[in-house]
Amino acid sequence: MQTTATSTQYVSMPADLESPRAKLVYLYLASHGRCPADRLCTDLDLSKSTVLSITGTLRKRGHLERTDDGFELART
Repeated sequence: MQTTATSTQYVSMPADLESPRAKLVYLYLASHGRCPADRLCTDLDLSKSTVLSITGTLRKRGHLERTDDGFELART
């Protein structure tokens, strides 16, 4: 018998996020950690302009930081 380990991670969603796509990007970064915009585009099947718009909004609201190699959730 083979068993599979599962892990549950609880993420507190910021109350000011209303867009389903913004929530998707936020949750993706919460579960995967830092990643470049190109990977967000590929993995979430979003255009680069959409990803850059969403990440820009998340950065302005203080939820996201840009790093040399991508984006990550802001440390609070």
